[in-house]
Amino acid sequence: MITATGSKQTLDVLVVGAGLAGLLAANQLQAAGYSVQVVEKARGVGGRLATWRLGPGRGDYGAQFFTVREPQFQAIVDKWLALGLAFEWTRGWAAGSAVNNGADDGFPRYAITSGMTAVAKHLAQTVSIHNQTKLAQIRVVGDGWEVVAEDGRTFTARALLLTPPVPQSLALLDADNVSLTAADRAALERIEYAPCLSGLFWVEGGVSVPAPGAVQQPEAAISWLADNQQKGISPEAAVVTAHANPLQSKIWYEAPKGELVGLFMGGLRPYLLKTSVIEAQHIHRWRYALPLVTHPEHTLLADGLPPLAFAGDAFNGPRVEGAALSGLAAAAALQSCL
Repeated sequence: MITATGSKQTLDVLVVGAGLAGLLAANQLQAAGYSVQVVEKARGVGGRLATWRLGPGRGDYGAQFFTVREPQFQAIVDKWLALGLAFEWTRGWAAGSAVNNGADDGFPRYAITSGMTAVAKHLAQTVSIHNQTKLAQIRVVGDGWEVVAEDGRTFTARALLLTPPVPQSLALLDADNVSLTAADRAALERIEYAPCLSGLFWVEGGVSVPAPGAVQQPEAAISWLADNQQKGISPEAAVVTAHANPLQSKIWYEAPKGELVGLFMGGLRPYLLKTSVIEAQHIHRWRYALPLVTHPEHTLLADGLPPLAFAGDAFNGPRVEGAALSGLAAAAALQSCL
């Protein structure tokens, strides 16, 4: 519920970050009867559930697909499948490529019908979100939290959920000297991430990525290629996604865009036809793309402070499913405190 304190309104929970973890947590808390507000620094929602329009087509430039291992996430995905929001792309990988047979490991690889961002937009429909809201201060006030945005807006909440990459969450707390216990800080500081350089290329004239539209080569400089048209999310045009591997992404992270295009073309060129022309490209740098060292639990509920939880794909992840289960676990943890 929302309670009035002077001229301010106090929410039950303020969720920072409108990625999958934050959106699922917000939906679960709201369904349980709590007042929830989500704040997001970007213009849109989804975090690494990211889709970009390029020319007449589109491509996923963050998460490419997801698998399901746990019944709790399967129940959610089943609803997405029933809505036509998600579809099974393939099962298994063989010889560096995604294939429909011959390497079936029993786990479908799911994709989102019009790109990964669509599932975030679907989840965002039922919760209140303030986009383009970059936070300046987080401080403890009494038994709750006061959060101030750079534009001066103030949010007061009984509980706080932080879902950005952990270094960003810690920086927000440190900016106003919010003290975590030594054990909690040590647990959070153990989490490590690798960056990822991502490129999207609109190709006219033909692409020869093998069926069903992806090549996975972890040791290659360009470790992932996907033809979003063959994948089924870009019927209007061939838009190819390319990801550099973690080592190359670290080495090349600050390189100028022109040099990054050259890096990606080295991996993409073998899959282009002689008639192929690159009509446009989009380069994106993901600083915290792949959690290398993760927290062993789905969430961390801070000790010695008003209710504060951390969630994301670095909490018993990293995968889309990991982020989803983390958000749900964080919501449950906060419910136990409210």
